[in-house]
Amino acid sequence: MKKLFKTALKINELAVNTATNAADWFFRKDILIQSGKTEYEIIAEHLPMRVRYYAPAAAKGEAAKQHAVPLVMVPPLGVTTETFDLMPDRSLVKSMVEAGFRVYLVDWGKPERKDGHLGLFDYSHTMMGQALQAVREHSQSKEISMFGWCMGGLLCLLYAGYGHDKHIRNLLTVASPIDLRDGKNIMAFASNTLNVTARFIRKYSEFRLDRINPTLFSPPGWMVSLGFKLTAPVASITTYWDLLTRLNDRDFVEQHTTTADYLNNMMLYPGGVVRDFMIRFAVDNKLANGKVKIGNEVSDLGNITANMLVFAGETDHLVPGSMAKKSLTMVASKDKSFLLAPGGHMGVILGSQAREHVWNKSAEWLSGHSHETAPEPKVRKRADKKIPRAA
Repeated sequence: MKKLFKTALKINELAVNTATNAADWFFRKDILIQSGKTEYEIIAEHLPMRVRYYAPAAAKGEAAKQHAVPLVMVPPLGVTTETFDLMPDRSLVKSMVEAGFRVYLVDWGKPERKDGHLGLFDYSHTMMGQALQAVREHSQSKEISMFGWCMGGLLCLLYAGYGHDKHIRNLLTVASPIDLRDGKNIMAFASNTLNVTARFIRKYSEFRLDRINPTLFSPPGWMVSLGFKLTAPVASITTYWDLLTRLNDRDFVEQHTTTADYLNNMMLYPGGVVRDFMIRFAVDNKLANGKVKIGNEVSDLGNITANMLVFAGETDHLVPGSMAKKSLTMVASKDKSFLLAPGGHMGVILGSQAREHVWNKSAEWLSGHSHETAPEPKVRKRADKKIPRAA
């Protein structure tokens, strides 16, 4: 009888948890979303771009002095900045802060139609330069480390390739494309197809992509979301079945809802960047030879002398290992390494194994390349604090 009573209690608890989680999922999703919980300060703003600062775990402790070189995180365009702060227990910025780094993040903002004219030069040269200047003024350190995923890594490479900044000590990229025609993957197929079409048009007509209003190239957020989901189509479908079967598990429901919110709320992609990428990278594939002209500047990867660590996902069908690794053959860096990590294009940086195979290895590598005593960050009279999401 006692055993039957315990069983009934468990069933009742299971039913209550399931009903509560289901009600919250249908009617109060905001309380389930856990992204963007790590506190930060806005140290600079050049709209649409802003620069965030995540203070060390111990303001005056050993952790603050452990790594002198500040770390600048660079997310790709189109995604929200919560890419690197997805959940409290799966936050890259939090992980790096706890490892003793002074962490800064380039927040590209939320581009609108009026920002459609912004191109690769605006992001990789102008705004990146403004962001790094703000980081140096705040951290009082000339030397910096840069960490970029996907297009974020490409923007880091382009910026370093201009050759104007001689104080980038470390450069890490994760799943960042270089030679778009390398291999037999989705991006290579699209690039080759576009190249054949463009060559035909260039030969028999006066039509040129760079003469079209760039705002016409701006894909809306839902289209960017679809593109990311297609990098792992099976997973994006099966997770809803997982949700249904695990509605009693609050932690899982929060994790699922947070991830779904992130994937379903991508942002408009600036048309100028899309146009530049199509012409310079997909059609002409200039960076495959190490040099590409962006605006009035030439980015030459041979100008890069920073210590480099490059990651790629083992099952990344968008940017396979050979495509990401190619940057190491073009830079002048003496200290350079390549690592394959579990996961696809998103899983390699956001997946359950990312902490062990990418985050921790990055922190360990950076700690060995970021010595010296760190100065105290510049004290600001007025700090704009992050307003936590309503819970």
